[in-house]
Amino acid sequence: MWVVGGLISLCGALTLAEVASEVPKTGGIYAFLKEAWGKLPAFLFGWAQLTVVRAAALGAISITFAEYFWRVWGFDPTAAPYSQYARYTAAGAIVITATFNIVGVRMGAAVVNVTTIAKTTGLGLIILLALTLGLSQSGGGHYTPAMPTEPVRIGAYGLALVSLLWAYDGWMDLSYVAGEVENPQRNMPRALIFGTLAIITVFVLANIAYMAVLSIDEMRVSKLVAADVAEKMVGQWGVTFVAVTVMLSTFGTLNAVLLTSPRILFAAADDRMLPSFIAKVHAKYQTPYAAISLVAVLGMVFVLFLRFEQLADAFVYAMLPFYAGGVAAVFRLRARPGYAPKFRTPGYPVVPIIFIAAVFYLLANGLLDPEGRPWVAGIFAVLLLGIPVFKIFVEKRAR
Repeated sequence: MWVVGGLISLCGALTLAEVASEVPKTGGIYAFLKEAWGKLPAFLFGWAQLTVVRAAALGAISITFAEYFWRVWGFDPTAAPYSQYARYTAAGAIVITATFNIVGVRMGAAVVNVTTIAKTTGLGLIILLALTLGLSQSGGGHYTPAMPTEPVRIGAYGLALVSLLWAYDGWMDLSYVAGEVENPQRNMPRALIFGTLAIITVFVLANIAYMAVLSIDEMRVSKLVAADVAEKMVGQWGVTFVAVTVMLSTFGTLNAVLLTSPRILFAAADDRMLPSFIAKVHAKYQTPYAAISLVAVLGMVFVLFLRFEQLADAFVYAMLPFYAGGVAAVFRLRARPGYAPKFRTPGYPVVPIIFIAAVFYLLANGLLDPEGRPWVAGIFAVLLLGIPVFKIFVEKRAR
């Protein structure tokens, strides 16, 4: 499933690399949707970002950071009063990273770079230890059977894939700041493709390494697989090392979300599809401080009132239709005269079709599966509410 999720993400990244090389504008998928499909889909994407997506992403990432923060100090973040302290810590982390990004793109990018190096180094060390020390301790690992020996519901694969796409998510985020990237026609496709390939490699190697130490039955009941692997190999200090690595990882991801996602709201407000104050730029730092502040405040509200599972699911299901629309934009753009992107998707049209088909499967599975139906339907209801908002406020104002 990790390989399947990675290949689906790669299909999306390869396609968006072509679209981004033709439409290198700040806002990413917002700009792609507007260019290919018109104002309503673009507005709905901005509406989804404003009401659900970005606040949910910030909430899920920041609460993970906060829980590991308290674990490092020896406290249980699932027990009172630390469960509530974790929520306050998460809100504080959002404030700090928002400040970094208001001060400037370079500072925000520097935080992303430093934490990325730290987390990949930490995960790389875990992989190395597991595939050497752990493999010898376990007597060759736990790699059989290769497939489940008992029947598995097809819906279960869909629910697993949603979680995997949450882990892989990020392959399109660079497109949100395309207008601020040097030579975007060349650098955007490179970053999208090689970044996605690197993450797929790391995640697949990590899971191979985990199975070198833990059996599937042990992994099934583990709430912190990497920490359990480290503890089994080197003891309690390994758990602390993993917790610190996850802290750095989530803090960097939190910063990356606040570096990229406010540009979507900025682009929509600049097009007069959202209130104009969102498009305000800081006089000194030249950053979209109003959009950054708005996203940060909404993220703080979400993290104080919703569970992690609700936050992660809200993000994935709300984003999937727009990912499909952004990828499908390649068909519309290729049909236009004078279309000359700097990069063309290899395997076209099969590659974008694979991604779009996977999205339709996941959306249908979420609506039909009894475990997720009410929550997923509620998310879609919020998204569809954007249609009358567009008709009343945007179209009416345009006339």
